[in-house]
Amino acid sequence: MHFKLFYQFTKIGLFTIGGGYAVIPLIEKEIVSQGWLDRTEFYELLAITESLPGVFATNIAALVGYKICGVRGGLLAALGTILAPFFIIILLAVFFGKIQDNPYVVKIFKALRPVVVGLIAAPCYTAFKASKMTFKTLLIPIIALVLMFFFHLSPIWIIVLGCFGGIGYHKFKTARKNLSKD
Repeated sequence: MHFKLFYQFTKIGLFTIGGGYAVIPLIEKEIVSQGWLDRTEFYELLAITESLPGVFATNIAALVGYKICGVRGGLLAALGTILAPFFIIILLAVFFGKIQDNPYVVKIFKALRPVVVGLIAAPCYTAFKASKMTFKTLLIPIIALVLMFFFHLSPIWIIVLGCFGGIGYHKFKTARKNLSKD
């Protein structure tokens, strides 16, 4: 199982163009089709990953690997997403100076831009559909956006407030549930 997990994430790391959010559809397809996680579990891990510092693709891989095979799975999945891009970057660094002005290379990079936008937009749409958003649940991200854009509140404070708000909401719901049982 560990080798298969490492192989899957190495394959994902090798064929992900655009990094970050572009990796979401590949990981979702591979992990859900293997039956390792269902869509709900995957999107829960995705929500956690979005609040973590560091490289998005590596963080989601580590969380998925941990959920599937514990600490060893998390390490192997993260390593799998890192190795292929690391060696590709090394090769590019060695040869890119010689080919960066090549008109075909320039055209390839220009052609990849809209593809990357699509790869980022697709999981956003899928996550929106999977989360069954309502006006009530959309209100929190809208408030966060307004606070950041119009009041210049740092995203760090938004995350901190969100954490405390989530903890407070959970405690409130738990206390309310306990009162209704009595």
